[in-house]
Amino acid sequence: MLTQFKNFINNPDTFIILAIILVALIFFGIGRLTTPTKEPILIKNLEKASVEDIKPLEEGISEEETYQGDYEGKVLGSVNSDKYHLPDCPGAKQISEKNIIWFDSIEDAEKAGYKPAGNCPGLTQ
Repeated sequence: MLTQFKNFINNPDTFIILAIILVALIFFGIGRLTTPTKEPILIKNLEKASVEDIKPLEEGISEEETYQGDYEGKVLGSVNSDKYHLPDCPGAKQISEKNIIWFDSIEDAEKAGYKPAGNCPGLTQ
């Protein structure tokens, strides 16, 4: 068995393959080490957001907790649709930022002609 291993290692093709794998692993590791890390961005008020409002997420507070408090009671809709969603609704996450319209309450959304989205848990139709 040891003789077979020595023959395998002494084969020039094996040496080239192992060298290529080793070099690839080294460069992959270097690439991972040099990748910059980014802080998550927190925008507290999307209605009046500006570049000055962008801050890293405060330590110890999750994104969900922050957004939950800021948008409690508010609903959103799309300018291209007649449906409104809760902020954490799956359909709300598909609306492009430039097409979002915010309402202070469900009543305000319905006064504007919007109807509850069928795929949004928590909204009654």
